[in-house]
Amino acid sequence: MRKKIGISGNLLFDTGGMFPGYARAYVNDDYVDAVIMAGGTPVILPVNKDADVIDEQLTGIDALILSGGYDVNPQLYGEEPHVLLGDVCDRRDCFDAIVIQRAMEKRLPILGICRGIQILNVVFGGTLYQDCSEAEGSYIKHNQEHIPNRVSHSVHIVPDTELSYIMGDKTTVNSFHHMAVREVAPGFRVSAVAPDGIIEGIESTNDNFVLAVQWHPEMLHRKNSEMLALFQLLVAKAEK
Repeated sequence: MRKKIGISGNLLFDTGGMFPGYARAYVNDDYVDAVIMAGGTPVILPVNKDADVIDEQLTGIDALILSGGYDVNPQLYGEEPHVLLGDVCDRRDCFDAIVIQRAMEKRLPILGICRGIQILNVVFGGTLYQDCSEAEGSYIKHNQEHIPNRVSHSVHIVPDTELSYIMGDKTTVNSFHHMAVREVAPGFRVSAVAPDGIIEGIESTNDNFVLAVQWHPEMLHRKNSEMLALFQLLVAKAEK
């Protein structure tokens, strides 16, 4: 049987129409398609604050994808909001924190994407740059703004990491972020770095598979075998 891969949901608030402010549960379809192409069965996990419900959601899956979305609230790592901070969603922050903690307790394999790398790092005690301009030496355009399936800049892969076994020592990625990992959380190591020093990948140093990247492999998986391989690796870990 195909392994069930949970995808953390997001909230979309209507800005107009009949119901301004109305919340909708969703994930971008690329996540769903990437899981299917990788041999898994996608299961969307809607945002909620009930720890018991979240525990039940995770009981039915074999691995977890932490999807992209809102900026992480900087108050979670002891900072006041920067002038360049984007929209935050406390409901999403709360949901993701419980999901991560419960998933780790259940020893589920985890793949974090974009916001996923950021919230993982914060939940385990790391910090973030609220905008890449805060990082000394950062010069690369990390938000390419348009065309999700076009690659934008190169990334150096750290040897002897899970990423290196798939991508070698270098790859090229798309880029749709302005926050980034600053201090890496205890229990994690850097696995990928942009040429300007911005951290693009981290992974767990313990025996539970947790890997997270700053780019969006789900947007590239149809034409890029390296990016599809990330999802295939997650499915393979779920099968073990």
